[in-house]
Amino acid sequence: MTKIFNKELTFIENSKFPSTRFQGSKLKIADWIWEGIKDLRFQTVLDAFGGTGSMAYVLKQKGKTVTYNDILKFNYYIGLALVENDSVILSNEDVNFLLKRHGGIAYLTFIAETFKDVYYTDKENRWIDMVVANIRLLNDKYKQALAYFALFQACIAKRPFNLFHRKNLYLRFADIKRNFGNKATWDTPFEAHFRRFVKEANNAVFSHGQRNRALNLDVFDVKGDFDLVYIDTPYISKKGVGIDYLGFYHFLEGLVNYEIWSDMIDYKSKHKRLKIKPSVWADKNKIHAAFNQLFQKFRDSIIVVSYRSDGIPSVEELAGMLSKYKRTIHEIRRKDYKYVLSKNEIEEILFIGE
Repeated sequence: MTKIFNKELTFIENSKFPSTRFQGSKLKIADWIWEGIKDLRFQTVLDAFGGTGSMAYVLKQKGKTVTYNDILKFNYYIGLALVENDSVILSNEDVNFLLKRHGGIAYLTFIAETFKDVYYTDKENRWIDMVVANIRLLNDKYKQALAYFALFQACIAKRPFNLFHRKNLYLRFADIKRNFGNKATWDTPFEAHFRRFVKEANNAVFSHGQRNRALNLDVFDVKGDFDLVYIDTPYISKKGVGIDYLGFYHFLEGLVNYEIWSDMIDYKSKHKRLKIKPSVWADKNKIHAAFNQLFQKFRDSIIVVSYRSDGIPSVEELAGMLSKYKRTIHEIRRKDYKYVLSKNEIEEILFIGE
């Protein structure tokens, strides 16, 4: 493996990762994670479960050669827009094109017909159908990715709890006292949200002189050698309940699979979720073997694992598995980080195996 260390780089460090409402994002603690690994000797890095891309983005800012990977296609588009992309932005002309109907285009109405009264109003559903069709007409993959990113963020901003886990459009309009959400945000037109998130995404684009990549693979299918592998898997609580990111954001996964979306839906569910795909990362009976296989796969790299103190496997079990492949294990704990929706005192833990 070729390694290049301590190379001085000049690039745009004032670029800023966009705001995000995704659950599980490491955006708030990305700088803390960087502080824990910055003195390690590495240049090439794999963010194996890239998610929102916030950690991969920080690593790019720090001059590393980054490979972003995520098994969900909508997340892959985020990595494509903000990590692999180093120069392309959406122009005003692009945005204006995306936000209006054009003659000669047969606009489909799949969302309007399938998701009526589920997540958005009839008018909003027709708007999303239109924008998806226009995005697919862009002739640059990075422009498409940036547009998808802005659409994802706009869709999330208009959702109670920022999720798609239930049919609850009525919450936006019910005349009740609320202790959640922001009605002003819900009432803001989709177009205004979209334009704001395009601007944020454009401002995040920069080059640091390295060739970064975005992948859409099962982590066990990722090929290549990396100096460091950063791992932030889906979380399973001590009760054995896994976080179902596809269940939370299935609507976004549908947007980027528009042509085959109808075949992916579980029509027995009220909120038209996607058919469930079993995952070892959400199965308490398979998670130990999955971690062991993952550590073995990347045993020649520095392995960095973001973890929570209350998960399955336990902290002790995870450290034990990592020690089978690494001589030295460092454990860094952060006690002042509060997880959204969590009532328990939970520590964020960073394992470093060298």
